[in-house]
Amino acid sequence: MARLLVHIATGPENPTRVALGLLVARSAVSAGHEVDLFIAGDGVAILRPETLDAGRGIGTGGFREHVDALVAGGATLYASGMSSKARGLDADGLGNLPVTMAAPDRLVELALEADRVISY
Repeated sequence: MARLLVHIATGPENPTRVALGLLVARSAVSAGHEVDLFIAGDGVAILRPETLDAGRGIGTGGFREHVDALVAGGATLYASGMSSKARGLDADGLGNLPVTMAAPDRLVELALEADRVISY
């Protein structure tokens, strides 16, 4: 199986695009691939519990159902620490979501380690 990096920088203002990225990551996990999800920029806002619960794309499903399936399937979730700090989000604001706050160099490492990178 392959290793996939899905990078989401789109925020909740475009829920269909966000949910599509999450759906692709979820589909890869379901197919048995190793998946890293790195959320940066405006995308970090989707990690707030209330946004995860409310976010839904048109024909692409809900944020929460996808993220829960990713966690259950063993995907590794990262959030840009810089993007999160700039938007007032810290680890305490994520509820019990297993997200690692990471610097840009971690994103570069993940991209170099992945067989494929998909960005939304």
